[in-house]
Amino acid sequence: VEIAVAYSSLNYKDGMILNGIGGLVKTYPHVPGLDLAGTVVHSQSDQFQPGDQVICTGWRVGEIHWGGYAQKARLKADWLVPLPTDLTLRTAMGLGAAGLTAAISLEALEAHGLTPDKGEVLITGAAGGVGSLSVLLLAALGYQVAASTGRPELEPYLKDLGAQTIIPRQDLAEPSNKPLESARWAACIDSVGGTTLARVLAQMNYGASVASVGLASGAQLTTTVIPFLLRSVNILGIDSVFYPAERRAAAWARLATALPLEKLDLICTEVGLADVPRLGKDILAGKVQGRVIVNPNQ
Repeated sequence: VEIAVAYSSLNYKDGMILNGIGGLVKTYPHVPGLDLAGTVVHSQSDQFQPGDQVICTGWRVGEIHWGGYAQKARLKADWLVPLPTDLTLRTAMGLGAAGLTAAISLEALEAHGLTPDKGEVLITGAAGGVGSLSVLLLAALGYQVAASTGRPELEPYLKDLGAQTIIPRQDLAEPSNKPLESARWAACIDSVGGTTLARVLAQMNYGASVASVGLASGAQLTTTVIPFLLRSVNILGIDSVFYPAERRAAAWARLATALPLEKLDLICTEVGLADVPRLGKDILAGKVQGRVIVNPNQ
């Protein structure tokens, strides 16, 4: 399927690819851009016709397949999701892989018993893309949201998204000398990893789950098995790249209907391709707030 790309976005992994980190790209020249939204201009598949508006996230597009930082893309039909009627191409990329990750993280937590009446849900890395959209989604659905960030100046931003409590990053960043701390969290969506994840595990309520979605502070996890043995805590691995195609449309539909889309303007900044290299460095340094929409046509 050939697509005229209207918008892409900037994700943490895009930053890694743009800066040659992690060996994610094997051959050059290469077109990055993990996400894209656009209009079908030619199709060899019965699934889509010219004029259809579609979204693509995952399937290693932008890694081993050329991605969304271009005006045209040619992708497999099975990788595409029809644009939900409540979204525009631009709002779809305001969500992108980060929004899909937030949606499937919540789905996984709910499958393990999370409901709004269970208590506070912690979002780490809350000012980033996945974090911001997780705060917005959970707050819109009636959850009590605690947002952790290392940028105190963003407290008003996070409260505007629906966070009720702000947790300073340093409260979670230092290793604990106890295998268990006071139980506080009904669930957590963690995009930080490392010491923060280890600390959060020790603070989970009995039977609670952590959706692990990122590694902004590191891939190593040093912890004990005590939270698992004494509090039945679960770590749920979340991968949106190969999330089953038959479940993607439902996740996108939930985002389109559950989110207060008018608040996406609080989260999103639109840039052109010329800005992407600079922002690719900024996102790795934790300097990007919310979501960056990339317009390859400007």
